[in-house]
Amino acid sequence: MTPTLRRARAAVLAGFGVQGLVLISLTTRLPDFAERWDLSELELSGLLLMMVLLAGVGSVLAESVARRHDSARVLRTGLLLVGAAVGVLALAPAAGVFAAALAAYGVALGLVDAGTNMQAVALEHRYDRPLLPSFHGAWTLGGVVGAGLTLATSGLPTEVAAALAVVPLTVALGAGFLPGDRGAPTRLTAAQVAVPWRPIALVGVAMVLFYMVDTAATTWGPVYLDEVVESPEGLVALATLPYLVASGLVRLGGDRLVARWGPARVLRVGALLAALALAVVVAAPSWPVAVLGFTLLGAGVSVIAPLSFSAAARLAAGSGLDPAVRRARVDAVIARFNQFNYVGALLGSVLTGVVGAGSLRVGFAVPMVLVLAMVPLARVFVVPRPAPASAAG
Repeated sequence: MTPTLRRARAAVLAGFGVQGLVLISLTTRLPDFAERWDLSELELSGLLLMMVLLAGVGSVLAESVARRHDSARVLRTGLLLVGAAVGVLALAPAAGVFAAALAAYGVALGLVDAGTNMQAVALEHRYDRPLLPSFHGAWTLGGVVGAGLTLATSGLPTEVAAALAVVPLTVALGAGFLPGDRGAPTRLTAAQVAVPWRPIALVGVAMVLFYMVDTAATTWGPVYLDEVVESPEGLVALATLPYLVASGLVRLGGDRLVARWGPARVLRVGALLAALALAVVVAAPSWPVAVLGFTLLGAGVSVIAPLSFSAAARLAAGSGLDPAVRRARVDAVIARFNQFNYVGALLGSVLTGVVGAGSLRVGFAVPMVLVLAMVPLARVFVVPRPAPASAAG
């Protein structure tokens, strides 16, 4: 592979890692921000809902920016906005400024989510082998570092989070993302954007399932340890940290797993492991057993999201297209496909809480059953890879 592709791969890995680091760092500091600004649970929930909805807006905006420029511009713009928003919300002099900065961060979140995945699928097509799992692994390990930073600075004022702004700004200004093709069309014809939406929608269902499970684990897992299996107060984070570590490790090795066994087999085995893991959580007699269940769950569901983006991109790419048209079409589809991320996150946080209002054991039984839908859905992930493109995209 050329030095340009190697540099681009390193840059996109950094982009994924920064996104995970900043997001987890901020979300794990939310109780401190809520205390600083005297926010009720309802007010904090409203701000989080606003952030997720605006992330969807950012993803839609990413399609427009990519069409006029390229996905490198999308990602660089998103990272710059992340840096600016994080600095402002950490140093905000008033609650209104904090809320406005959180809104800007939501838009940036969508831009970076879409931009990193646009770049990742373009590189995967160039390399002509699985790469998406390891890219998403970088996001997960960035999140682990973010959680560690929060723990290490838990006794410091919330203003210390402003230092995080340096990381996305550095990556945005210094990274060599994959450039766009100067011959890429600014507007595609109806024939050029005629992609097979039905199978892409089925892959999107898999994305929704993953984020429902993922959000249930990361949002309600600590509550489960605290209220249901009565873990020591300082250990409730063990619902999330081992989950993230197991997910990150499997994702980093996921490229080779998928190359050897194929996406369908890997997804089916992972779904069965995830269902078993959630059964362990639901039936856990003590907190160590529940932690084991959450750890196995992270390993089981880890590659669903990256393989979903990969399959959607291959379906969008088709065959026999001009490389510039192919890249533009894939970018447009990835920006729209990214919306499934936020749908799943909203459903996961709400459904588990509502169903589990009486007992979180019942709440976690819902994703335990739903994740088994991945077994029949796995067949739609078997898509021929497009021929490698020689032009930059």
